[in-house]
Amino acid sequence: MTEARVFFNFAVTADSHRLPAYRGRGGYGALETALREMAPAAVEAEVKASELRGRGGAGFPTGMKWSFVDRTSPVVYLCCNADEGEPGTFKDRWIFEEASHQLIEGILLASYALGVRHAFIYIRGEFDLPYRRLCEALAEARAAGLVGERILGSSFSCDIIVHRGAGAYVCGEESSLLTSLEGFKGYPRNKPPFPAVKGLYQAPTVINNVETLATIPWIIAHGGGAYASIGAEKNSGTRLFGISGHVNRPGLYERPTGYPLKRIIFDDAGGVRGGKGLKAVIPGGSSTPVLTAAEIDGITLDAESVQAAGSMLGSGGIIVVAEGTCMVRLLRVLTRFYAHESCGQCTPCREGSAWMDAIVGRICAGKGEPDDLERLEGITRGIMGNTVCALGDAASMPVASFIGKFRDEFAYFIKYGRSMHGGRLEISK
Repeated sequence: MTEARVFFNFAVTADSHRLPAYRGRGGYGALETALREMAPAAVEAEVKASELRGRGGAGFPTGMKWSFVDRTSPVVYLCCNADEGEPGTFKDRWIFEEASHQLIEGILLASYALGVRHAFIYIRGEFDLPYRRLCEALAEARAAGLVGERILGSSFSCDIIVHRGAGAYVCGEESSLLTSLEGFKGYPRNKPPFPAVKGLYQAPTVINNVETLATIPWIIAHGGGAYASIGAEKNSGTRLFGISGHVNRPGLYERPTGYPLKRIIFDDAGGVRGGKGLKAVIPGGSSTPVLTAAEIDGITLDAESVQAAGSMLGSGGIIVVAEGTCMVRLLRVLTRFYAHESCGQCTPCREGSAWMDAIVGRICAGKGEPDDLERLEGITRGIMGNTVCALGDAASMPVASFIGKFRDEFAYFIKYGRSMHGGRLEISK
């Protein structure tokens, strides 16, 4: 397993995010090479050869997504999805704060390959330092002739426009992002047509995640084959994994795909805090199904392995849960979030997410009813697969998996009006 580093390959200092430092470690060299020696199709070919899959959650092959774009269209747009709102996920924030130029170079390379004149970065509205670092980097890049007209003296011109979101989790879904970018309420759109056919302003549009685009400079500099040789066979490369929850060393780790899940928890992140046992792991952000401690044996950090275990790698946000944690109260935190973040367009999600939160909240208040668990499971079945976007599924999967894996805790709370782990009864709104 090759121990390459795409992101954590430099020492973070007070000015390591600035343009001179980035160029000093080879930054924008891939862009120079591409503009001088490679046709746009050759850049796309290297990305395809790398077998890079999207790092935003869906895991769709990046080169294949690019190939869907109609190159005969007079206008093609590229959108960088930087609306990082999935609880437990914080990798994009680090890229903005410490490697904005790497992202900008990736956007420029993708724009060159796709024939894009105007690229957009839709950044989460709550980000402050990440937003300021991005704007500073763009100003440096424009002043150096790296963004704008005739970049590096070539015939390629591309500008990058930054758009701040307004705090809507649903705008992390690509069609909601486009609707918001156009100035409307961030409702998701029915598909087809897909954005590659009819996206921003009705033009063909490619939407890629921050980590995905920031990986492209490494691929062009080292070759798609070199990237494909890293990590798991069907899910190549490195990934940024954010580990939070009950671990001794929470933080961001870059590891090759195929890396053992137990190793990143117990060796890299220092094991469970307070010497407690491991109870559960949410492997890919809060919307992915929970796994028990017994289920993580043999799981590796690639899409196929996690999927085979009944969950998803998602955005790479690993949430560790220690023994003694009340899973009923933990679920209440999640149901409250998704009920609040439902955009309200689809009846199953709008009504179902609020209904689930009300039931779990009532259980936490010691007023659970005997048929609440069956009722909750019925609601999840009514939501999943019946909404325009995946937010309904994201709200339902934690409920279904928590009840399925820890039913005895929920039954105890309903029967006795308290958690089997003690503590407060109610989580206030």
